[in-house]
Amino acid sequence: MARSVLIVDDEPNIVISLEFLVRQAGYESRIARDGDAALAAVAERLPDLILLDVMMPKRDGYDVCQTIRANPAWAGVRIIMLTARGREIDREKGFALGVDDYVTKPFSTREVVELIKHYLEPAP
Repeated sequence: MARSVLIVDDEPNIVISLEFLVRQAGYESRIARDGDAALAAVAERLPDLILLDVMMPKRDGYDVCQTIRANPAWAGVRIIMLTARGREIDREKGFALGVDDYVTKPFSTREVVELIKHYLEPAP
C-alpha cells in the first residue's frame, strides 16, 4: 500500500500543484481545505505525512498541529508546514508545536518533493 500524504490548504492552485507532485512521486494523496476537515481526515485514516498550511478557515495550522501532537495515537505522523508566514517567530512557533519541517511559500516544488521523500522513505 502506498504511503499517504494529507494536503491541508485552502488555496485551490496550491492544492492542485501539491496533489500532482505527491502523486507523481508515487504517494497517495488526500485533501482537506480547512483545519476541521484536516482533523476529521486524520481521525478517519491516519496519513503518513501532512502538508499543512497555517492560515486557513475554522482552525489554523498551528491549532491543527497542536491537536495532532496532543493525541498519542497520532504522534507518529510527520508534519511539514507550508506557509506564507516566513518570519523567524512563526518558524519557531511551528517547531515548538511539533512540526517536522517548515517551508515558506512560494516554495520550490523540488524542495517539497525531496522533503516528502526524506520523511517517508527509509534511509539507504
